[in-house]
Amino acid sequence: MAALGLQFRIKRLLATSTVLGRLSRASSTSQTFAEVLRLPQRQLTKLVYPLQELQQHLVPDTMPDLHLKTFDPSLEDITRADSVFAASPRNRIDYLSSAERLDHAPALSLPEVCFIGRSNVGKSSLLKALFSLAPDVEVRVSKKPGHTKKMNFFKVGKYFTLVDMPGYGYRAPEDFVDMVETYLKERRNLKRTFLLVDSVVGITKTDNIAIEMCEEFGLPYVMVLTKIDKSSKGHLLKQVLQIQKFVNTQTQGCFPQLFPVRYASCLCLCCMTLE
Repeated sequence: MAALGLQFRIKRLLATSTVLGRLSRASSTSQTFAEVLRLPQRQLTKLVYPLQELQQHLVPDTMPDLHLKTFDPSLEDITRADSVFAASPRNRIDYLSSAERLDHAPALSLPEVCFIGRSNVGKSSLLKALFSLAPDVEVRVSKKPGHTKKMNFFKVGKYFTLVDMPGYGYRAPEDFVDMVETYLKERRNLKRTFLLVDSVVGITKTDNIAIEMCEEFGLPYVMVLTKIDKSSKGHLLKQVLQIQKFVNTQTQGCFPQLFPVRYASCLCLCCMTLE
């Protein structure tokens, strides 16, 4: 019934021309997202809610214990997030500094969110998409995994600081555990951790190490599913169900919703989960 209710809300929202008209006229809406809003309904739904098609394959009566929760922001939410990440003279978005240890990190009062994931999970590509509305902010994307070796701090206007953590696993910095564990345990203004999981391979042994740290330190965290366009619908559905079951049964601090990565939804990640 939850999936049917979601579909009804989406159809009702997308059928309301006054909502779309108001959003497309909003001064804070970027040109790219304005173009998204003008897409035909089917394309718009597929882009903004990429897992909706998977939910249509679920039969609630045959899975009474499963409560599939995916990220389904309204178009108003996406527009608001769009404005948060859009650089302007009144909304400065800047790279601040890098640090190899917590005592080298900048002392900041804004809330912080950090992004963590194994090497080659697509973290740099996601951050590049998040900062696409701030052309002066450079996020280097390398074809070789393990490019990020330090904690990189970015200021997102007056709202929060975003921290890019080194990838774990292949080619991770030698002091990765000390660096990341100390940050997660002691950074007082850390409000949310985004744990990126490759939707093609699911939760790996190295992901479990990061999960155990978040759980041990009592940190609220979110699982972000990357590369959702790299799998068939059947394989992606299987992975989503397995990850959702893991979240429901094996975690305490993990946010119950899964966050698929697409441009229109990734802008909402930091904004929505800080509330």
